[in-house]
Amino acid sequence: MADRSFNCISVDGDTSTNDSLILAATGQGPEPGRKDRIALEDAVTEVAQRLAQAIVRDGEGATKFVTVRIERGRNRDECRKVAYAIAHSPLVKTAFFASDPNLGRILAAIGNTGVEVTKLDLFLDEVLVASGGARHPEYREEQGAAAMKKPEFTVRAVLNRGSADAIVWTCDFSYDYVKINAEYRT
Repeated sequence: MADRSFNCISVDGDTSTNDSLILAATGQGPEPGRKDRIALEDAVTEVAQRLAQAIVRDGEGATKFVTVRIERGRNRDECRKVAYAIAHSPLVKTAFFASDPNLGRILAAIGNTGVEVTKLDLFLDEVLVASGGARHPEYREEQGAAAMKKPEFTVRAVLNRGSADAIVWTCDFSYDYVKINAEYRT
């Protein structure tokens, strides 16, 4: 459950000393594989995903909620590595804040993982912005900026290397993020 919820978020790429998830059970629940057990697992995961997303939405100074979806990777680990490269990049996160569809920043973050960017397709929401490692010929920057101006949008990279996928939820870095963290002291 945590692997599909709390372990799929990034506010600033750092961890907190009080980051934890505890789920207690009596052991009196349904047997594994039963429909009611599967329904319980799905319900707990859904609640955990909503809580995890709330952490991102409440991120220090966050103004945007961004879903990073990686598709058609070789395996789930590769997809997560690419998603986190995008979600953790300060340059990408500041571009999110500015609604600046800086494709070079996103492609560089992906390329830093070792994935060959010349084979992928990159989308901002439903807009195909890059293919083959370069700007898509029909893409216009205004389309990307329009997607990124929304308080919630999706960055989707289709790696074209396999059938695995992963999702990470993140936010932008705003002026307030810097101010809050510059003034915060323990």
